[in-house]
Amino acid sequence: MDPVTTYDDLKALMARAYPDMSKQLQRIARFAMEQPNELALGTVATVAEATQVQPSAMIRFANALGYGGFSEMQQVFRGHLLERSDSYRERIAQMRRKQVKGSGAPAGVLHELVGESVAELSHLEEKIQQADLKAAVKLMSAAPRIHVLAQRRAFPVAGYLAYALSQLELRTHLLDGTGGMLRESLRSIAPGDVLIVASFRNYSPEVIDAAVAAEKLGAIVIAITDGPVSPLKAPARVCFELADDSSKPFRSLVAPLCLAQALVVSTGHHLAEQGASKTVAKPARRKGTV
Repeated sequence: MDPVTTYDDLKALMARAYPDMSKQLQRIARFAMEQPNELALGTVATVAEATQVQPSAMIRFANALGYGGFSEMQQVFRGHLLERSDSYRERIAQMRRKQVKGSGAPAGVLHELVGESVAELSHLEEKIQQADLKAAVKLMSAAPRIHVLAQRRAFPVAGYLAYALSQLELRTHLLDGTGGMLRESLRSIAPGDVLIVASFRNYSPEVIDAAVAAEKLGAIVIAITDGPVSPLKAPARVCFELADDSSKPFRSLVAPLCLAQALVVSTGHHLAEQGASKTVAKPARRKGTV
């Protein structure tokens, strides 16, 4: 079989092959999907150092995906980088951010975090498919009830969604597991309901189990997660895959919260359009009729 030649095909191939890879190759695969630009611009030695593997593992990784060597596989990542219109601006921004050398002063920390957040948001629109946004909005608008679940770092995403969707007068239930009652709360999910889950590596087992159980029950799962190897992808009807750099000690929620806000605002527009169309379609009452 000939090796794949597009980034999207390669990403899908890595996701399929991931479960059968060794721990070292899985580490490289996560790096490749989370930081494709770094792989495109790096050398075998620098990427091996970043993923904490031997350089020979990089060759084995490329071979496992059908390529003759690392350079052949790297060309796919470089082609993806060159296709992006903002590639040079992004590289300059990365260089400027790296010039800020670990100052512990609040202003320095803020400057670094703002730069990283801007870069993260610049990737968001590229990662999200319009078809997925439209599908999620339609599902949420038509759902008898919406349940929202996230834990640990991702919990603010669930909290915002539960609050904002309830402001649209949608029946929304935040599954927060207060008092260890998460399992009991899951019993309120019925077939046809929508369950929105958010989790990033290292994934919350309770969130994964809830998504799998809800899908088997007949509920519709919408997932906000970090990539094609996420365990939330399988049970999800719609899965938003955000790049989430797990190598950072403090990972940002800027992109997930921006996506959550886009879902809420888009759902509001959809509901308003539905209401307007119903008003237009309603026949005028004739005189003398009740």
